[in-house]
Amino acid sequence: MALTTRFGRRAFLGGSIASLTASVWGRALGANNRLRLGVIGCGGMASGHMQALAKMKQSDNVDITAVCDVYQKRLDSAASSTGGKPFKDYRALLDDKDIDYVLVATPEHWHARMTLDAADAGKHIYCEKPMTYSIDEAKKVVAKVRQTGVKMQVGVQGMSDDSYETAHRYIKEGVLGKVVMAQIDYSRNHKRDFWVGDMDDDVKPGVNLDWKAWLGPAPNRPFDPDRFFHWRRYWDYSGGIATDLFVHRITRLIKSIGLTFPERVVAAGGKWEFTQSPAEIPDTFSMTCDYPGGPTVMVVSSMANDTPIPHLIRGHFATLEFSREGFVIKPQGRFAEGRKEIVHRKTGAEDITLHHRNLHDAIRSGAELKCDAMLGYYGVVAVRLAVDSYRKRRYMAWDARREKGVEA
Repeated sequence: MALTTRFGRRAFLGGSIASLTASVWGRALGANNRLRLGVIGCGGMASGHMQALAKMKQSDNVDITAVCDVYQKRLDSAASSTGGKPFKDYRALLDDKDIDYVLVATPEHWHARMTLDAADAGKHIYCEKPMTYSIDEAKKVVAKVRQTGVKMQVGVQGMSDDSYETAHRYIKEGVLGKVVMAQIDYSRNHKRDFWVGDMDDDVKPGVNLDWKAWLGPAPNRPFDPDRFFHWRRYWDYSGGIATDLFVHRITRLIKSIGLTFPERVVAAGGKWEFTQSPAEIPDTFSMTCDYPGGPTVMVVSSMANDTPIPHLIRGHFATLEFSREGFVIKPQGRFAEGRKEIVHRKTGAEDITLHHRNLHDAIRSGAELKCDAMLGYYGVVAVRLAVDSYRKRRYMAWDARREKGVEA
């Protein structure tokens, strides 16, 4: 049965699949404690996951047993490379009682619905970042994960680098003094247009692609190959730089400083270089977030210049600067007496393998997740308020009581 014909029979927050929760949840893992994985979305992002997981098959006792995509060519390729059973309809994959956890590697606008349905089916979840397309969806995901008890890892792989939890310990101990400001970036440089690649001429909506299923909860539009292959460039499916890149960076700072929800957010930017691009999103973007009582956090990016800025957390007593090796804490001159420079050499890395392994440990033995749903929620709020600020040209504030963004 086509995916599009089933939407009406399965509600966003549950439906008939919810009845599976009690019987599926709590079952034993596969033979010899094997974890059986279903991959939902088999495009470029998923390819990296599948390659990493294939190498983990023996060492981590994990096996890709099912794959799902609405584009037949991708589905066939994934089934051939992994040996997983192919599904066109992700709900049919979730009905498979032999699957322990799922990887959601679809465009952003599908993350929430698939995550909620997976949790109702008793499946543990690895969901690529951002956790959800919208703030309201993130709130529902957090509630659902708590209700069902499934383990959920959000794909901010940098959290598997111990630098950020270690930085948090130093900050909590007062080594930096009062943290007043942080700055970080994520920039790239593209030649003719940004976030584009080769488009597959084989794609044929209605023949080997279920376009309506791909659109799902997004607005109904005629097929556009640029939207299908380069969906990050369109507001219907993505928040662009904010949700694809900044979510990595802001989550690092949230974890390090111990932040939760921002008090207010403002964003700026535009299409300054790639003015002829069909992309709706800006090629240059920045956001500034004020957190209650401080600090101010600034995140900057351009797709037309990749010169980085130092990644700093500024405290009254000292400054912490991140690097590829870890971080260094340097005392401020006025407070240097009696304080020594601190150097941290990281363990772990920004690594898909480590991030999945952490989820495996959480499923098997209750290990603490590196990027759980609540941390995912904090990140979504910051970047989506930035998107709203940019599009509305307004300051956005966080209404803590109602857990929603409002114009300041």
